[in-house]
Amino acid sequence: MRHLVLLVVSAAMVACTAGGNPPDAAPTWTAENGVTIGDPAPRKDGQLRVLVYHDMEGLAGQDDYRTFNYSHPDFYPKGREYLAADVNAVVDGLFAGGATAVTIVDGHGSGNPNPDLDPALLDKRATQLTRDSAFRQYVDIVAPDTYDAIVAVGMHAKTGSQGFASHTITLGMDVWMNGRSITESELVAYSWGRHGVPMVMVTGDDKLAADLQTMPWLKFVVTKHATSASTVTLRNVDSVHAEMKAQASAAMREIAQARTLTVKEPVNAALRVVLPARLAPLRGVPGVTLAESGDRVDFVAKDFMAAYDGVNALIGVARLAYPTVQNEIIREHPDSTLILRHQRERLMERWFDVESGRWSPPPPPPAVPGRKFYGAQ
Repeated sequence: MRHLVLLVVSAAMVACTAGGNPPDAAPTWTAENGVTIGDPAPRKDGQLRVLVYHDMEGLAGQDDYRTFNYSHPDFYPKGREYLAADVNAVVDGLFAGGATAVTIVDGHGSGNPNPDLDPALLDKRATQLTRDSAFRQYVDIVAPDTYDAIVAVGMHAKTGSQGFASHTITLGMDVWMNGRSITESELVAYSWGRHGVPMVMVTGDDKLAADLQTMPWLKFVVTKHATSASTVTLRNVDSVHAEMKAQASAAMREIAQARTLTVKEPVNAALRVVLPARLAPLRGVPGVTLAESGDRVDFVAKDFMAAYDGVNALIGVARLAYPTVQNEIIREHPDSTLILRHQRERLMERWFDVESGRWSPPPPPPAVPGRKFYGAQ
């Protein structure tokens, strides 16, 4: 398999295990096989507008997956505190380095109908991006002359990297573009790179730091060291926050060193899956290039958006296998025979009612007046 990027950098430029790049380091790199490294679009009117994405798996002080999951009410509030602390440290550094406006967008989607980042805990100098209807945070807000730099906080490594809660987009998915498995951070960088906006800083665990050697200009702060997908060795939180502030400030002062990252088109895209996701049901479908192993579909897309949409369509198929875990739980239940019988009966009744014209899907829930959407909710 071809590799997307072959980067040649000085040792100083990849010193990202405990901070970012030295301010006087001169970037030297080359790229091959499917990626273009370019210059940012010119800034206008002396403004330095920064969009901060946040996830929740790569936060400082966090070592329990329940803190990023809304369905765990005894743990999730602590996760929101971790999130606000990390974001505020970065926001403080961005303004100290010369940012004129900082906007936050939710890139996590814990299941909370409200933003994962509690507005009451956010640094008052920053604003949260909202819309009146749901939007895809990685692509629907991407437009020219809206932001000058992108930062990502609390991010995670990609599927297969053995980072804390490592995945891409959702459980068991591994996204490929032009011959290389990519992280969500790179997905964001590719998307904004189409309009000349560079990603300048990322925070997350040490496995993500290794994944992002593709962007040597990044200021990267390691929040913790992953020992498995569910365990970590934590760093001192105060030290991490001090480092976040310093590196965010440096990212603003040294923004001239940043570069954009875009995929060459057409895009050779693929989705590889691991359990509990599955693509095997696509075997035999005409026009689908399914690997012999049944765990990967490759396709060619005309551009980044087509590749992104295609990958997400395949993810929709692969997620259909998630209920196999639910079925395991049902089979282990003392009343499993009764539950499975009711399930089969409901399936038959639904079929009969649809065929007889007695049933139609329920209408979507009514819109909540005044509700705002903050991103991946």
